[in-house]
Amino acid sequence: MGNKVLIAGGAGYIGSTLVPRLLERSYDITVVDLLWFGNQLPAGTTVIERSIAQLTVDDLTGFDTVIFLGGLSNDPMAEYSPVENFVENGSLPVYLAYIAKRAGVRRFIHGGSCSVYGYTEDMLCAETSQAVSHYPYGISKMQGEFGCLQQADDTFSVIGFRQGTVCGYSPRMRLDLVINTMFRTAMLDKRITVNNPAIWRPILAVQDAASAYIRAIETSPSISGVFNIASGNYTIGELADLVQHGVAKHMGVQARVVLRNDSDLRSYKVDISKARNVLSFKPRYDVDDVVRDLAENHDRFKDYDRMEYYNIRTFKKLRTGAE
Repeated sequence: MGNKVLIAGGAGYIGSTLVPRLLERSYDITVVDLLWFGNQLPAGTTVIERSIAQLTVDDLTGFDTVIFLGGLSNDPMAEYSPVENFVENGSLPVYLAYIAKRAGVRRFIHGGSCSVYGYTEDMLCAETSQAVSHYPYGISKMQGEFGCLQQADDTFSVIGFRQGTVCGYSPRMRLDLVINTMFRTAMLDKRITVNNPAIWRPILAVQDAASAYIRAIETSPSISGVFNIASGNYTIGELADLVQHGVAKHMGVQARVVLRNDSDLRSYKVDISKARNVLSFKPRYDVDDVVRDLAENHDRFKDYDRMEYYNIRTFKKLRTGAE
């Protein structure tokens, strides 16, 4: 694969961590992004402020790899505007793959989600496991993944990532992700609220996420397929305990865990052995590493009320003008 990469949605949470690492490896990067959450990319990064829907075959000609990191990024956004969710997550990545293939791009990488697995009773989900989601976000991510993968052939490699819940510090910070949220409430309120300690979530440190995309860019041109990507599987109760321990160790803050035992119809854990064996993806970060990362960068995001740290708040303001 060559070194010319276009990243749609590359100014977001993952992209703002991935782009600097690709630049360090001498990749030629172009980002296409509407910049809803600003631009925290390294100075000099080529950024085109445009919707994916406005891109053409000519715009993608000359690129070796195209990565989709766009769309609506969580359940609250999807449920606030289901119609935009299905367009942004279901249709636009498929369109992007379609024009990329016609532009002669050799590899397309789709940033998807483990949420497609919905609710599983104590089952470790492999890529061949049934994917059944009853929520707009999970359904749309499955649609986007499927439509992109259908276009793969001998000249067009398509890699679909089913990502765990991403967390950790990024220059484009988010505080609406489970570990980041627990860290925030531990610091602000000295408490970590757990709605249901029994449910499972695959966690993906943002630095491990960036590594996964690098592995996908650099793997053999013949490889296509779906890959689970996570740093590890944890119950929400265990996550709370680990964050509680981490903020005490790294920040000197004593927080207590408060259980609510609410019902939740989303619980899943994933097997990443395919990504290990095929892409050589080997996660390096556990929950303590993520909390330490947040602690070390705390001064960069300690103004917890900034709207851009919460995707649904920013999205609502963009759509209604109200905060």
